[in-house]
Amino acid sequence: MVDCQVRPSDVTKYPIIAAMLDIPREVYVPTDLRAVAYVGAHVNLGGGRVVLDPRIFAKMLDALDVQPSELVLNVACSLGYGTAVLARLADFVVGLEENPDMAQEAQANLSAQSVDNAVVETGPLAEGAAKHGPYDVIVVEGGVQTTQMALLDQLKEGGRIAAIVYDDAAGQCRIGVKIDGKVSWRASFDANAPVLPGFEKLEAFTI
Repeated sequence: MVDCQVRPSDVTKYPIIAAMLDIPREVYVPTDLRAVAYVGAHVNLGGGRVVLDPRIFAKMLDALDVQPSELVLNVACSLGYGTAVLARLADFVVGLEENPDMAQEAQANLSAQSVDNAVVETGPLAEGAAKHGPYDVIVVEGGVQTTQMALLDQLKEGGRIAAIVYDDAAGQCRIGVKIDGKVSWRASFDANAPVLPGFEKLEAFTI
């Protein structure tokens, strides 16, 4: 996966490569999907939820440049894979999952793999996990149709956020940086993922 998918995507930072080499991705998917855990595509968990394509996730991490001293919020952590990778890069990671069964399994997976610098919280994805913040980095593992997020209030000054943003049919990974209390976004690369619950664009009311 790393040699055939991640490195050819121009992700060369050693900590990212090392983390993705060491962490067993198959542990963080359902047993019946372990055979496809390393394919170059999203792993579909059902209900509009996926484990992100390893190339997309690696490129997000590369753009964010997570540091060993940083506190990270991993939104839509599903069964914990992204949280496990981030825990190798950061000081501490808070995984957020609104599906209680997924959250419970994610915590069990992380504990079984001795990931002791991460915790999984259960709650609405769009509301974040303010009690642990503010965060240096926020990683949204899915699509969003709006960047007007409550999450942005949980980002430290100078902090970064990554999300796959949809302005129309096409998705784009964007990196936001908080400066003087406001988040400025820049395009990083084209990407697609299912839009997460709570991040849908509200339709304007017309008569």
